[in-house]
Amino acid sequence: MKLTHLTALELGRAIAQGDVTIPQATQAALEEMAARDERLNSCITILEEQAMERSEALQRGLKPGLSPLYGVPLLLKDNLCTQGVRTTCGSKLLEHYVPPYNATAVDRVEGAGGVCLGKGNLDEFAMGSTTETSHFGPTRNPWEESRVPGGSSGGCAAGVAAGFAWYALGSDTGGSIRQPAGYCGLTGIKPTYGTVSRYGLIAYASSFDQVGPLCRDAADCAAVLDVIQGRDLRDSTTVDGDYGGLLAALTPDIRGLRVGLPVECFGEGLNPQVARRVQEVAGVLESRGAAVTWVTIPELEWGMETYYVLASAEASSNLARYDGVKYGFRAKEYKNLTQMYENTRSQGFGKEAKVRILLGTFVLSAGYYEAYYKKALAVQAQVKEGVKRAFGVCDVLLTPVTPNTAPRLGESLTNPMEMYLSDLYTVPANLAGLPALSMPCGVDGQGLPVGAQLVGPRFGEQVILNAAHAYQQETDHHKRVPRGGRVG
Repeated sequence: MKLTHLTALELGRAIAQGDVTIPQATQAALEEMAARDERLNSCITILEEQAMERSEALQRGLKPGLSPLYGVPLLLKDNLCTQGVRTTCGSKLLEHYVPPYNATAVDRVEGAGGVCLGKGNLDEFAMGSTTETSHFGPTRNPWEESRVPGGSSGGCAAGVAAGFAWYALGSDTGGSIRQPAGYCGLTGIKPTYGTVSRYGLIAYASSFDQVGPLCRDAADCAAVLDVIQGRDLRDSTTVDGDYGGLLAALTPDIRGLRVGLPVECFGEGLNPQVARRVQEVAGVLESRGAAVTWVTIPELEWGMETYYVLASAEASSNLARYDGVKYGFRAKEYKNLTQMYENTRSQGFGKEAKVRILLGTFVLSAGYYEAYYKKALAVQAQVKEGVKRAFGVCDVLLTPVTPNTAPRLGESLTNPMEMYLSDLYTVPANLAGLPALSMPCGVDGQGLPVGAQLVGPRFGEQVILNAAHAYQQETDHHKRVPRGGRVG
């Protein structure tokens, strides 16, 4: 079996047992990058020398009883601050920004013995669903290079799928972990809001953003969440709780699990091939003892509009700090302070970021706040109630991740509505602050991965991880790799 096709936990065991050294694993991943990333453009910054030095230091510290992920190389989305390593957010504004500190999630994976190989490409400031709005150029899908990898964590998803790393940390505001995981044949999870620190995650929409892993399977996701979850005094939105133990408690026994299929997620606009693959997931879960039923959550129909009003409003506020005064890009020509602001922001932000900033500023402006922003907050509360009602009759919701498989490069840029609609099934989990997982469930007629989404109640990570793990015991979709290769 090819080393870069192992799961993160399989590689961790091989390292612990002495079958593979950490420098060997690191070198194998870097060689894969060197061979293919010029075409895929999954990484903005590759840390070859730094990664090799760290891998050698970790190898010297290898001993029994360490994290199951000790020595396993990973990628970090380039909106997670890394001390001494530039963090660009895929934007001209931060092209040369080097943070003086690490994000909490970065500190935690490093504390577990992680080896960072590079910073993954992303849509500018995580605003997009295709990883085409990056200042550093688009990322290509390793399954089919004429297709997008999804976004905004598309660089990380493409990198893990292509074998450039064994897992990655991304961020999810409206589906930015789950949607690229679906397009690239990976398993990715957005945890419950407040369970993972956002300290050091450069904000898009603060009340929705969450850090989470992109992996090959559910077991790897459980292991990574065990590392990064937990209270952080530097992030007041993190919550106290009994964290850890997700991997230890992982079980394929889902007898009695109640699985709900929302009627609203299987209607008009859904590709029939995607619908068929997702409904096959329900059949597999049912064969393992789950009870499957249809549920109705009419409030989901309002989720898309609500999300874009609220997220854009928060983006308008969060991105106001990029004015050329303290750090980042500054326009070279200006006559006064106001013109410096105008020129810096006009030249520094890309088109999609400008669209969302303008939309957010509009809905927050006098005369429109009541009509749009305040109304969206009220609808968000109704979406939360609708989902909560559904969890009164089921333990987990099963939906598609996206209406279609990965579109061709450029298609979504010429039709922005299509790009926004790709988040149709993922945004409700962010609106409600719930954990949600994407897992591969087959391919379409063109051989492109199809993703199924499992949504759990608040703090229900174990429930959806167990359901995904049970499904992956019966299928091998998560073992497939691009170019028709197969693990095992």
